[in-house]
Amino acid sequence: MRFRFCGDLDCPDWVLAEINILSKITSVKIKLLAVQVLKDLLGEGIDYDKVHKLTSDAKFETGDIKASIAALSFILSSAAKYDVDGETLSNELQQLGLPKEHTTSLCKSYSDAQVKLQEHFRQTSLRVSNLDSVQWRVDYVLSSSELQQVNEPSVQLKLGVTQGDSANPEPVAFTLTADKFRVLLHELKQAQTIMENLEK
Repeated sequence: MRFRFCGDLDCPDWVLAEINILSKITSVKIKLLAVQVLKDLLGEGIDYDKVHKLTSDAKFETGDIKASIAALSFILSSAAKYDVDGETLSNELQQLGLPKEHTTSLCKSYSDAQVKLQEHFRQTSLRVSNLDSVQWRVDYVLSSSELQQVNEPSVQLKLGVTQGDSANPEPVAFTLTADKFRVLLHELKQAQTIMENLEK
């Protein structure tokens, strides 16, 4: 069976196994547990003491707690990724065996945070390094230790690249032949055209 929150694929077996564990806690506690998982997905961290208290009535072992958090994390992040609304998510989770009152509580928390979650994923997913500076120089190589005559220009590039949240750019230097530089320049122009079309 295919599910929208799984990207129109079958639900992973490990998630199916964890739904049985999630059924053992009350609907109120699953909502509070979902709030903790959503905070973690939004980069605010998870309060493991609260999670332990929420699951203590169900006599969860450490492995059960970790599995519950992993399953909820998968369900909520995948639903946001595939832009699944709360009602559809609720129906699909019921088909997988999660009781209706649990899905209602869980999907209420999800619906409240869906837009914020998607925006957070947009900002943090597929993040590439930032290019801060470009320095270049063209050298004309007359000869080398391997060849007596080269007579070919080479381009020395030095990029200032900032990784993630780092404040200081790291230098990345490399040398290109004239042909490789032409290819790089052509591909950069293509990328620029694509980006300009996306912004329109």
